[in-house]
Amino acid sequence: MAERAVVIKSQQEIESMRLAGKVNAKALEVVRELIRPGVTTAELDKAAEELIRSNGGTPAFKNYPGAYPYPATLTISINEELVHGIPGQRKLQSGDVVSIDCGTVLDGFVADSAFSAGVGKISAEAEKLLRVTEEALFVGISKMYKENRIGDVSAAIQEHVESHGYHVPREYTGHGVGRQMHEGPLVPNFGVKNRGLQLRPGITIALEPMVLVGTHRTRVLSDQWTVVSADGSLTAHFEHTVAVTESDPIILTACE
Repeated sequence: MAERAVVIKSQQEIESMRLAGKVNAKALEVVRELIRPGVTTAELDKAAEELIRSNGGTPAFKNYPGAYPYPATLTISINEELVHGIPGQRKLQSGDVVSIDCGTVLDGFVADSAFSAGVGKISAEAEKLLRVTEEALFVGISKMYKENRIGDVSAAIQEHVESHGYHVPREYTGHGVGRQMHEGPLVPNFGVKNRGLQLRPGITIALEPMVLVGTHRTRVLSDQWTVVSADGSLTAHFEHTVAVTESDPIILTACE
């Protein structure tokens, strides 16, 4: 992915992004409450879209350009599916790990966040994977201070994930977000400390650790969207939109 321009946000713009983030968080909470064996991914998608539209927003992912316009509100990725899974008539089963990614546009600003969860009773390995991946997100956020560099964020995520024997993909990254779904900077989940762009107040980033159990390698399915682990091993994904400030980083997609 080519590097895009970094857009510095004003305090007012960050507040607008926080409002979009609250709607996005509500949509994800509605979906989380519906996750159970037997529910279809299309049902989850419908619930998220209804929540977003009823709060004055529009789905950010729907019709997003790619091999063909993305057809849904959510990406829903199950087990070996890392990201960009398309909702449909597939039913969740007990033991699945499901990752839900959602984007909302409200008053011209985008919010982007994701979580992974178990369906019914899941394995101890799956529980550990979910814990480590969510921890990696907050480890990354803890490095999002002004004058730190992108490499500090990326390296912290990579070190946490790999210390538990897991892997991060090389092709898919976090990214700046604002009036556009994808802005600069790119924020890989691997990196070298003290390298890369220096963080400045007003930079807003969708930080999204993606973690694979087997290897870092991935492939894309024939639907031209769904990314899976190349070896079929389990995966997970967590994401928040975060603002760099003069003091502590602010999570703009928190459910408050």
